[in-house]
Amino acid sequence: MLVVIGIIVLLMVIVVPAFNSLKGAGDITNAAYTVKGVLEQARTYAKANNTYTWVGLYEEDGSVPSTSPATLGSGRLVMSIVASKDGAQGFRPDSAVSGTNFFDITKVVQVGKLVKIENVHLPLFASGTGTGDTFDTRPVPDSNAFTGTNDSRFGEINAATVTAPTTNSKFPFQYPVGNPTPPTQYAFKKALQFSPRGECRINSTFDVRRIVEVGLLQTRANATPVPSGGAGTSAVTFAGNIVAVQITGFGSNVKIYRR
Repeated sequence: MLVVIGIIVLLMVIVVPAFNSLKGAGDITNAAYTVKGVLEQARTYAKANNTYTWVGLYEEDGSVPSTSPATLGSGRLVMSIVASKDGAQGFRPDSAVSGTNFFDITKVVQVGKLVKIENVHLPLFASGTGTGDTFDTRPVPDSNAFTGTNDSRFGEINAATVTAPTTNSKFPFQYPVGNPTPPTQYAFKKALQFSPRGECRINSTFDVRRIVEVGLLQTRANATPVPSGGAGTSAVTFAGNIVAVQITGFGSNVKIYRR
C-alpha cells in the first residue's frame, strides 16, 4: 500500500505542472482570440455604419478587483470600443499642439461591453525576422528612423517611459462615455482607429501602418514571467507561451502567431 501511495504521489508531482502549463497555454490562446474578436468587431461596425471606431487598450493591476479610477499595473487587459455618432473623425490629426485634446468624448457612443482579459500582460517582444510564418519569423511591424518598430506596436502601455506607441495625449477617450462626460474609470491613450473603409490606424501618428502588433504574455495575477533576454528593452524575449496578434493597416486582416 505504501508503495502504491508513493507511486501516486510521484505521478502527481510529474503531471500537475504539465496540466498547469497546458492551462496557461490555453489561457493565452483564448486571450489572443478575444483580442482578435474585438478588433474585428470594431472594423465591422465602422464599415457597416459608415463611421469611425476606436479600440482602446489599458492594462490594470490584475491582483486586485477593478477600481474606479482604475489602478495601473500588469495582469488584466481592458479593451473598449467607441464609435463616432455623426461619422466625423473626432479630432484634428494634423495638429501639432502638444497636450491638447481635440477628441470630443461627447460625440462618441459605446459599442458593446467593456472587455477584460485576466492574467495577461502586453510586453514588447523582439521582432520577427519577416522570413516565414512562425512566431520567430513573423512579419516585422512598420519601422521609422526615430522609434524603430515601436510606433507600430502595443506594449508596456502604462510604463512611466512609454515605449510603444509614442505618447500621444491629444486623442484619448475614456470609459464610460456620455454627454455630459461622466467620471472616468479608464483613460485609453493607446488606441487603434478604424475608418468607414475599414482601414486600421494606430494612434502614435494615426498613420496607416502596414502591420501593427499586440504582444501578449501569460501572467499569474500581476506577476509576469522572467524574460530569457532583453529585460527592460523593447526587444525582450521569453522562453515560450507567448502570442503576437498582428493586424494589417489596409485590409485590417488579423493573424495570430504563437510560440
